[in-house]
Order: sequence, then structure tokens, then C-alpha cells
Amino acid sequence: MRVIFAGTPAVAVPALAAVAASRHELVAVVTRPDAPAGRGRGLSRSPVGAWADEHGVEVLTPARPREPEFLDRLRALAPDCVPVVAYGALVPPSALEIPRHGWINLHFSLLPAWRGAAPVQHAVLHGDELTGASVFQLEQGLDTGPVFGTLTDEIRPGDTSGDLLERLADSGAGLLVAVLDAIADGTARAEPQPADGVSLAPKLTVEDARVRWGDPAFAVDRRIRACTPAPGPWTTFRDERVKLGPVAPEPDGPDLKPGELLVEKTRVLAGTATGPVRLGEVRAAGKRAMAATDWARGVRVSAGEAFA
Repeated sequence: MRVIFAGTPAVAVPALAAVAASRHELVAVVTRPDAPAGRGRGLSRSPVGAWADEHGVEVLTPARPREPEFLDRLRALAPDCVPVVAYGALVPPSALEIPRHGWINLHFSLLPAWRGAAPVQHAVLHGDELTGASVFQLEQGLDTGPVFGTLTDEIRPGDTSGDLLERLADSGAGLLVAVLDAIADGTARAEPQPADGVSLAPKLTVEDARVRWGDPAFAVDRRIRACTPAPGPWTTFRDERVKLGPVAPEPDGPDLKPGELLVEKTRVLAGTATGPVRLGEVRAAGKRAMAATDWARGVRVSAGEAFA
């Protein structure tokens, strides 16, 4: 089949590379427009766009996919199907109806669980033990289309959202190509999503990433892992924001008030509503990330001081 790939961030690149290496003809990619990045805030190509440039594939960057110029080019390219991974813009009916087999979306959850922009983050935050990926027919509803296929993956105790998303991006690439093959062979069957088990996964905000020390240790651990690497877990110390790396609950540790710090020779503990957690890395504003013990020695944490 002739395919156009739609995607934007780095997590979409494994699927793009897999589609390009498949039996299907990749004729173009659709990605979000170049955006300011880095300290100089110069315009930067998206990871998907950069991959396409490097491999000589045409790149389409409509500000909105409803633009007449974009729709005209889409029709001229005559794709049979448009596979999508984290494109980042609402696709209107006028674009959805152009490919003969529509647009199919690789989504990183077991639908209908965690529909929305941050399925992996919410799975980690809410303590799910199992997640996966789904390929479904894109339609106007929020991740509501019928599902062609799924795969599953266990959420490991130390997984951050970044860890899990990297694994799902790699395994999901194979699932996406398998669905494209089935569509081309006429064997694909899309099943409607069940009405039960629907949950929503809106994008996590910076405020969502603030650590709640009054939560139990397991919830503090989950929030920090869910927000790693983005939007980045944080707290405040001496009224200044500091970012935190993943922590480890210490159920047999000493009793500490929520947020209270205890500096020992080989570890730094912070209190929660239950047992303390052992800090991993800490990064103060304008500083590099460092081991919690090095950070604590540098700022000279006093007895009774706490994160807030």
C-alpha cells in the first residue's frame, strides 16, 4: 500500500522506521510545524520530520490538518492508509476520508483504558500492573475507534514513564506494521471498543508533577516515576524549586514527618504519610543533577528541614 506516516515526537520514530522498512511504500510524513527549541529558541524540526529529511522523504507540516493546501496535497499523494503515532493535532473528517483505508492510530494503552494524551503516565501514576498498545481506526471521538490489534506489557516496579514508553514504542512499531499488512491482505478485523473500562488520560501538568509528601510512600513513588522524564517531578527546598529523580520506598526506615529530610552517610530519606523514601538524584535550579547525598552535603541540610 501507499502510506503517509503522521507523527511528531521521538517516540514515533521507531514506528516510522518500521513502516519505511516494511513492504509498504512510504510516500510522505505529516508532522507538526517546526517549533522553537533550545536556549537560542531557534526553530527546530520535529524528530519525525528530521528522520524524514535524513531519508529523503517528503515532509508535510500543516499548522492545521484542515488547511485546503494540505488536503489538496494529501489527495495528490493518494495514500491508501495513514498510520499515526503521537501526531499531536486533531484530524478533521475532511482528512480522515481521503485514504481508502483511513487513518490508523498506534496508542500506548489497552483501549478503552487511558484514552488521551498521556496514557503511559497515567498507567504508572495509578499503579497499573499491566499495560500495552492498541492500533485502532481513527475517528472523531477521543481514541474511541474500533481496535485492530493489541499487545501487552508488564509495568515493572522501577519503571518510569520514559522506560515504559520506550519499550512500547519499539514493540508497538511491529504491531502497527502487522496491522498494515493485514489491511493490505484483506484480513484485518477491527472490533468495537467495549463500553466498560473507559478511563481518560489528560496531559500531566507541571502542577501534577509536584510531589505530595502527605501521600503514602507508594503514591509518592508512583507520581515521581509517572512524571519522569516529563513534565519532571519537583518539590521545594528553602523556597526554591528542586527536581527529583526516582525514589525508593524504605518501609523499615525511621519515622519522619511528611517532607522531613534525614541525611545519613549513604542515603538521604524524605518522609511521607507512611514510611520514608530514599532519594535518588536531586537537581537544584541552574545546577546539574547529582546524587542526593552530594546535594545534601552541598546545601548542608539541618536537622528538621523539609521539602515542601
